[in-house]
Amino acid sequence: MLDNTDRQILEELSKNSRISMKELGEKIHLSGPAASARVEKLENSGIIEDYTININQIKMGYFVHAMINIFTKSTHHQPYLSFLKTQESYVIHNYKISGDSCYILECKFPSNEELNEFLIRLNEHVNYTLSIIINK
Repeated sequence: MLDNTDRQILEELSKNSRISMKELGEKIHLSGPAASARVEKLENSGIIEDYTININQIKMGYFVHAMINIFTKSTHHQPYLSFLKTQESYVIHNYKISGDSCYILECKFPSNEELNEFLIRLNEHVNYTLSIIINK
């Protein structure tokens, strides 16, 4: 069961996961070692699973951000999943979902031309609908 201090820790780490334990402690009115012990407890209990970063895709050279709803052609999804392994430079996330489609594929592309080539190859394995992200 999380208490208010745990919730404050999670809120602060959500804003900046690189915060020092000393600074975290100051923000939540604990010592650095006490804050560190609380964070370790949250990690060990599985509440905190990972630390991550947000990458500016445009500055990395990816100008097209797409969400693709995937409709498999059969119940055998392995050809699609194998294809994705060869496209790791484009794929951000592949979410298996419930609903009308089987997966939602989040991708990034440096150009519309590379998106088009990807879609041609993708269509050999699945059907899809495409949405381009205009603004975050």
